[in-house]
Order: sequence, then structure tokens, then C-alpha cells
Amino acid sequence: MTDETLPEPQPAHTGTAADQPTVSSPEFSVSTESSVAAPTEDQDPDPQSYAEIAATPAQDQSLGAQSEPVAEVAATPDENQDLDGQSEPIEKSAESFADALSAFERSHTHRAETRQLQGTVVSLTADQVVLDVGYKMEGVLPRSAFPDNAESVHPGDAFPVSITGRNEEGYYELSRFRVAQPRDWSALERAFTEKIAVAGTVTAVIKGGLSVDVGVRAFMPASRSGTRDAAEIEALVGQQITCRITKLDVTDEDVVVDRRVVLEEQARGELAGRRATLKPGDTVTGTVRTLMPYGAFVEIEPGLDGLLHISDISRSRVAKPDDVLSVGEQLTLRILKIDPETNKISLGLKQLQPEPWETASDRYLTGQRVNGAVTRLTDFGVFVELEPGLEGLIHISEMSWAKNVRHPSDLLREGDRVDAVVLSVKPPAGTEQGRISLGLKQTLADPWLEVERKFPIGSQVEGPVTKLMNFGAFVQIAEGPEFGGIDGLVHVSEIAADRRINHPRDVLREGQRVKAVILAIDPEKRQIKLSMKQLIPTSIDEYIAEHKPGDLVSGRVVELTSSGAIVELGEGIRAACRTAPAPSASASSPSPAPTPPSGAPPKPGSAPNLSQLSSMLNARWKGNAPAPSAQPEPLAESQIRTFKILKLDPESKKIEVEQS
Repeated sequence: MTDETLPEPQPAHTGTAADQPTVSSPEFSVSTESSVAAPTEDQDPDPQSYAEIAATPAQDQSLGAQSEPVAEVAATPDENQDLDGQSEPIEKSAESFADALSAFERSHTHRAETRQLQGTVVSLTADQVVLDVGYKMEGVLPRSAFPDNAESVHPGDAFPVSITGRNEEGYYELSRFRVAQPRDWSALERAFTEKIAVAGTVTAVIKGGLSVDVGVRAFMPASRSGTRDAAEIEALVGQQITCRITKLDVTDEDVVVDRRVVLEEQARGELAGRRATLKPGDTVTGTVRTLMPYGAFVEIEPGLDGLLHISDISRSRVAKPDDVLSVGEQLTLRILKIDPETNKISLGLKQLQPEPWETASDRYLTGQRVNGAVTRLTDFGVFVELEPGLEGLIHISEMSWAKNVRHPSDLLREGDRVDAVVLSVKPPAGTEQGRISLGLKQTLADPWLEVERKFPIGSQVEGPVTKLMNFGAFVQIAEGPEFGGIDGLVHVSEIAADRRINHPRDVLREGQRVKAVILAIDPEKRQIKLSMKQLIPTSIDEYIAEHKPGDLVSGRVVELTSSGAIVELGEGIRAACRTAPAPSASASSPSPAPTPPSGAPPKPGSAPNLSQLSSMLNARWKGNAPAPSAQPEPLAESQIRTFKILKLDPESKKIEVEQS
């Protein structure tokens, strides 16, 4: 038989040249299949065993080189017939080896897969959680990978994990994040495209970063290593890390990895898991990390902070957080609020203290006298702390009976201790805060009850001008603790009598001391009317003081009335003049003149008598002779005449005169 009739060498032969005559033996077929039997899922995917199995193709190649003896045996027709009869088992053996190798590779693909395994908690140690991942050896996770340091983790709990390597004890090092272990460029490309974290080993420190073995040589910049100094970078050499491929160039075999982004994602995931276990109302412990003017930042767990606002530190008022807190101080707090959008946590310290408002209405009764410290001054009053977390308000209108308080700082300052009287108590209801109204002036006697006795109408007072208004000026009528602060009003019309005042500031200024007379008092309205012009001497007062009834004075007739005339005796001084009725016609007709008595003046038109003239002058000189009776001339406006004062009235400032 020629060479053309020879069968092709079987590449799946696994024996040596000496074994070729027995190639058709059933024992060979069984031996071949058993030698490459696919491992079960429980078989340990150790790299060493993987390397041993991977060396099988090399043995297969050496077997292929031994195909020549097979051809020699086939040259004998009988033996060829035997070989042809056994060719079918040989083909089956080759197919079985390929299937076995493919099954083995499939059973070990979990080292290059990116899917996560399901790990079941087996036990817990002081610092680790041991999980069964379906292989001969268990895997371990640090307790810090779970919320509350794995306090809520129990045997039997299941978690998705990924294998990142092995530790010194032979256990699988696990991660709760999806991690791949690529062994070829296709696996690297998939991890890069899908942004899957890969496991790698740091091999050396090089210029600018680290060299990492992720199946191929990769470069990791020092800034992306997740370390803080050179010592930490050196400590990474020889360690297995989890990183992400940020640059992949297959042509240039250029691979850049980033460990920092994976660490940050892991930290965020762990932080979100710990935050998810918190809820408003929980009581937590924390350490004061930072003090700010508006509050303190407290670290509840590593990487998890909350804000303790200054208003939630204490029930008593806190000016600055550092007055009651210090950095590093341990606190027990209550979670007030967790913002779902920003994940900000609000904490409270005073919420763990007793609420004073619960019994405030029973402990503080209306009319009760209390004592407290002034904590705040506002434009409308002052707040007084009665006890920690409980304040009352003294309104500005309740500070003084008499004094018009412009600002609480006129009477009180922060830190002053004062006595007050409880006016009302309103407990908190719903969103409304509780309120306690206090009165300061109620601790003193009401001076208005004694004003009428102390300052009767018509009495004269003296004090400073406290306030100027368009309608008048307020004057403090007394000083001292009893009546100090009581003001009276001098109306603008009562400031000056000799001229018209448009505004009190034309003649007065605040703080100027003036004298006034009390005109009226109204205790109910708490008003006192004063007058300044009643005390200012006028020209008519001076005129009355300088004259007396019977004096002859000169004056000018300014107005004629039905009863007489108005006479101006001086500037601003006027008097009423009464005139005699006009003589009748019969009284004006001539009548026989009587004989003049001795010493009387001669009649007009008669011849002078020297003896009578001498006796008349003598009588007039001695003052016992009457003046000649002549009828006065009627008054006319603008006429200047001599008048006789009949009456002077200082109270009403009236003067009456008659013609002289």
C-alpha cells in the first residue's frame, strides 16, 4: 500500500512512541479521558494548578512529532486493518481531551470574570468576617466594610463579593465591589470599557508613580495612588490593590491605572451604607471635630459628620460654641434631621435635656415675683433668663411707670439681675413658641397715685425738657426714685404770652431746665398739663405792680365801645374806660347864674374883680376851694387824654380808668 493510503496521524495521541502499538487499547482511551477530567466547581482555582494544566498542549505537540511510527505500523495490511478498526476510539479520545480542556478552562474562568459571587457569612472574628464563596477556601472581608463595624452581621447572611487575591493564610481576599482579574488584552479592554475595577499587584516604585501588574505592566501615577506621602507609597510595593484602568492603548501596550478613584468610591459606598442605618431620633455618640461661630461639626463615624447648631447646644443661651465645647470632646447627641438631597445631618444636644416648658405653667404663676439675668436687649424690650432654657420678656412699656423709655439700654444692660413680676404664661402650642411676659415697673409703687397730693394744681415745678414735639414740650416735673420720670406737657400756646410760638424748638431745647405751673392732672390718662407763660412776668404785671388806684395816667383812645372806650396806657397794656352819659338839652340851656360865694372864681365874660380874684387864688392855694366845674370833652379815637385809675386786678390782669 502506498503512502497515499496511509491514515492521517492523530494529533490527540498522548502516549510515547513505544506505546503506539497499544494505542487502540481500551485502557489508553480510559486513561486519556481520566487524565483530563474537568474539575468540579469546588476545585481550588490555584494559579499553580492552572499552569500545570495549561502545559498539556506542549505535551500534545511532542506526541504529534511521534506520528511516523504510526505510519510504519499502518504499512502492514493486517495491522492497518486493525488500526482502521481502532481509529474510531482514537478520534473519540481526541474529542474527549478537547472537551475536557475546554471544560477545565470554563471551570476556572471565575478568575477572569467580572461577575460578583454570592458569599455567605460563616463566622466573625475580632477584625474580619469569614464568608463561603463556593470554593475550597473561604474568603475574608474586614469588619469595617460593613455598617456599624459588622455589629448587625450574623452567620448565614449573604452578600455579593468579588475576589481580589489571597492573603498570607491562604484565604481569598474579598471586596464588596465588582472586581475583575484580567489575564489578556480582551479582558483589559472590557474592564476599561465598562469601567470595572481590576486587581493588580504593585511591583515597584518608578519615576512619577508605581508599576502595577494587572496581567500586563501598567503605570499608576503617584497622585492617583491614594497615599499621602512617600512612605505610604513605598509600603504599597508587593501588595495587591484594586484599581481602575483610565488609559488603555493596545498598540503601544500603554496602560494607566487609578487606585484613588476606587478608594473614593468604596469610601462613598461604605459611608452611604452607614448613613442609611441612621434616622431622625436616634441617639449617637461623636467627637467634636471643628468649632465654628454658628456651631460645631461632630464626627459620628469615620468620614461621617453632622452639624450641631449653636441654638441646639444648650437650653440656656450660648454666645459662642467654644464657651461650652472643645475640640476632641466626646458628646452624646440626638439626630434631628437628615436631608435626603444633601445628606446633611443635623444634631442636637439640648434635646437630651429635660424640657422646662412642660411644667412652666405650674411653676410660674401670674403675679409671682421672680428674679433673673438679662440675656438680650432688643428695641422692644429685654429677655430675662429665669432658668436654663426658659426666658421671659420685659416689654419696653412695662419697664417704668413714669419715665418714657426710648430704649431698654436706658435702664438695663446685659448681665444685670433684675426682679420682675409674672404677667402671663403661654405654653408652646404646635409651631408657636412658649412665652412668659414679665413686668419691671410692677415691682415698684405706682407714683401716679400720689401725684395729686404731691403736686397740687397751681403749684410751681421745675425740671428738664425731655422731649420736643410739634404741639408742645414735655418737662420732667420731679427727680428721684419715687416720682422720677413723670413728665408734664407744656402746650405750645402756654410757652410764651407776649408772642406767638410756631414750634417749641424756637425757644426751647432738650435738656433745658424750665419752670412751669401745674394747670391740670388726669391720673387715669396719666397726663399733666403745665404752663410756662403763667410764670413769666409781663408788661401789664409790671404796670399793675407800679401803680395804684387814683393815679392819673396818660393814655390813647384806641377803640370806642357802647360802655365806654379801650385806652392804651402803654405797649401791650390796655384799660377799660367808663364815660359819663351825655348832658341833656335842658341841662345845656342857660339859667340865671347864682351869685358866687365869697372866694368863688368870677364867671366867664364878666368883668374881673381884683378882690374876688385875690381871694380865689388864696383859696386854691390853700386847697380848700373847689375846682371850677367844667363839662369834660367827649372822647374820640386816637385822642390822647389824662385818665384816673379806678381799679387794678392782678389775677385777671385788668385795669379800669375814667376821664380825669
